Amino acid sequence: MYTMSSKLKLFSLALIIVGAIGLIYGFIDAPSSVEDVKEMLHAEDAAHSGEVAMGSSGADEAAHADEHAEHVFHQLQNKPWAAIYVPALFIFLISLGVFVFYALQNVAQAGWSPVLFRVMEGITSYLVPGGIIVYIILLLSTLHLNHLFIWMDPEVVANDVIIQNKTAYLNTPFFLIRAAIYMIGWILFSKLIIKNSRKLDDEFSLTLHKRNFKLSAMFLVFFIVTESMMSWDWIMSIDTHWFSTLFGWFVLASILVSAVTTIALVTIYLKGKGYLEHVNNSHIHDLAKFMMGFSIFWAYLWFSQFLLIWYANIPEEVTYYVSRLEDYPVLFFGTVIMNWLLPMLILINSDFKRVNWIVIFAGIIILVGNYMNFFVLIMPGTVGESWFIGIPEISSILLISGIFIFTVFSALAKAPLTVKHSAFLEESKHFQY
Repeated sequence: MYTMSSKLKLFSLALIIVGAIGLIYGFIDAPSSVEDVKEMLHAEDAAHSGEVAMGSSGADEAAHADEHAEHVFHQLQNKPWAAIYVPALFIFLISLGVFVFYALQNVAQAGWSPVLFRVMEGITSYLVPGGIIVYIILLLSTLHLNHLFIWMDPEVVANDVIIQNKTAYLNTPFFLIRAAIYMIGWILFSKLIIKNSRKLDDEFSLTLHKRNFKLSAMFLVFFIVTESMMSWDWIMSIDTHWFSTLFGWFVLASILVSAVTTIALVTIYLKGKGYLEHVNNSHIHDLAKFMMGFSIFWAYLWFSQFLLIWYANIPEEVTYYVSRLEDYPVLFFGTVIMNWLLPMLILINSDFKRVNWIVIFAGIIILVGNYMNFFVLIMPGTVGESWFIGIPEISSILLISGIFIFTVFSALAKAPLTVKHSAFLEESKHFQY
């Protein structure tokens, strides 16, 4: 049986405490009025021009300055909310992606992966706390405590014909109901399947094995529909005027590559601590193959979406990329380097896929790159050009990562790290590639 070490427990709690303090500071430090923003902008203008005072301007310029200050005010107020939303959603979806990969193993009747099942089940345990955090953020958004989703603002809707035409779908009650359906469905499927897996530890049961096969197949059908709708609701609706028919697939690719990477990193950590004695280099090799394969799949969808929209040059579509190219150029193209180029160059060598430290190195790059991807998906529509990596962003990552680590490794300690009566356990134990 695995026991969570006191050092890891202390480390995760330290991340939670430091992250919470930093995030609270981020909310306190946010401007409380438009006047505060005007003073800040005036100070910046004075610093750039080298002048203490500015000359008088016309009424139009003054009105424009007031409008700009109000715009920046809303962006800076959104900043700590967006800072916590990005990692909260990203890490929650990693947990969901791990369960998807787990269900795929059940449906495919895979013979190589049963020795990794408990790792996947442990990571899946974060679905409950992660889902609660994300749902609370969404709920607070509907209560107008932030402006992450502009379509929730009645004043915006009243003056926007495009959003008005979407209100049958984009309205607060239906939005919260859909979110609840997604999360409850994902969590219920995970609880049922993992419960059956634990029962199989007592004795092998063909009935339970077939039941998990059927439940996994049902979950995957439910997931492929709800994942697309989730990506529209929780990410794409932030840029309410914009849409892409590839978006659900694009988000799915990011979820899957991050999920498999997390499985690999947790597995290597546990293996290094003397657990998972049946996991060998061939298992790590297969995980690394999935990491590289899903990275290429992500790049294919990124390029397909970008090329079609940019080449068509339709104003209401290309605006989405213009804002990212103008305000987030380093991160925008950095995601391609981090999520495709570097992982492919590192993992394309078959021998490298068996070297733990190389897989860890590639995994860190992939996770950072996909966090950047979610950052670029969410921040331009919520914070716009007023973004920067500051205390709220760093603290939010620490907070959510701490909760994730504590939840996952606490769950891993509740059951043996190797399933006992899987139909394909012996094949998995002796898997060689």
